[in-house]
Amino acid sequence: MKKWSKILALTLSAAMLVCSFAACTNTGGGTDESNNGAQAQAMPAVAKADLKIGVIHITDPAEGSGFTYAQDQGIEEMKKNLGLEDSQIIRKINISDTDAAATRTAIEECIEEGCQVIFGTSYNYMNVMKELADKYPDVIFSHCSGNINNGKNMNNYFGAIYEARYLTGIAAGMKTESNKIGFVAAMGVENSEVTGGINAFTLGVKSVNPEAQVYVKVTGQWYDPTAEAQAAQALLDMGCDVIAQHCDSAVPQTTAQDAGKWGCGYNSDMTEQAPNGHLTAPIWHWGVYYTKAVQQVIDGTWTATNYFGGLGDGLVDISPLNTAVAAPGTQEKIDEARAQIEAGTLKVFAGPLKDNQGTEKVAAGSEMSVEDITQHFTWYVEGVVADA
Repeated sequence: MKKWSKILALTLSAAMLVCSFAACTNTGGGTDESNNGAQAQAMPAVAKADLKIGVIHITDPAEGSGFTYAQDQGIEEMKKNLGLEDSQIIRKINISDTDAAATRTAIEECIEEGCQVIFGTSYNYMNVMKELADKYPDVIFSHCSGNINNGKNMNNYFGAIYEARYLTGIAAGMKTESNKIGFVAAMGVENSEVTGGINAFTLGVKSVNPEAQVYVKVTGQWYDPTAEAQAAQALLDMGCDVIAQHCDSAVPQTTAQDAGKWGCGYNSDMTEQAPNGHLTAPIWHWGVYYTKAVQQVIDGTWTATNYFGGLGDGLVDISPLNTAVAAPGTQEKIDEARAQIEAGTLKVFAGPLKDNQGTEKVAAGSEMSVEDITQHFTWYVEGVVADA
């Protein structure tokens, strides 16, 4: 998200089934002072007409693509689904998630404006949200990604974006001609969210093209179009002919297209920005969570229960395959893998898995837990060339 903070373009397919909130709960994720809210008491109901919702964004959704745009599309979907008014959504934009004072001010402004619910959409808002959740026990704090849940009025929400990453890896693996695929990463191997995404993408690539390698360039920022362009260009100069990304702008995609190459975006469908290069992107349908959570606030059934959704409940997906660009047969391979993931017969991080130094990390017959995937994934799988 985020950022680990970070994501999604968002009209749900009618074919998708939305699971119950409890069924999508992350029972393996880390928490603080609670057992994922299992024993938490429900917060009091808020009448829909009185409800105000604060949303803290790291950038501006008006950018039209990327993480914040996708998050805000989910907020808009929730507003439409529940029949809320524009005036009931209080947005704070361009709030740096590394500036605790700015984060604190933005959240407290929302509370002063009457918000009973605050959604923090970037990972590094977490500690300030925990501090303010303790200070304002009557306000609900819901944090994207992270691992803090106080068992009272703060939870976290995220999803199995690695399932969608795997599918986009198939598209990349079938498209590459050089067997060199670049990946522009916001953070390094120490960041489990980014690392898990790179690994899932690589495993998808390898499932259809065992000879391909994924080369990683780290920018150190969630959103830095200049650094993203430089990283993408460096990867292209190395001979990479498909550029994937875990960063916020569409610049890696436009850089690849300008070079006559291809790419897989992230967070939202970036085909509009790079129609001749973009293959597909892992995307988020945040409206699935926001609709469910806010309805629970209205009903008086919201508890500090963590949420972790996947392909099966529609929280994550991939954007429509650009068939004008993709290799023949790509859609069929993606559909096959999707069906297996949704049926539970394909586990993205099931063993045997080795790291990129050849050391076995997950034995045959075992699989990684959600907690390990989202919090302790600090190694790259075979096929990843780090800091290329």
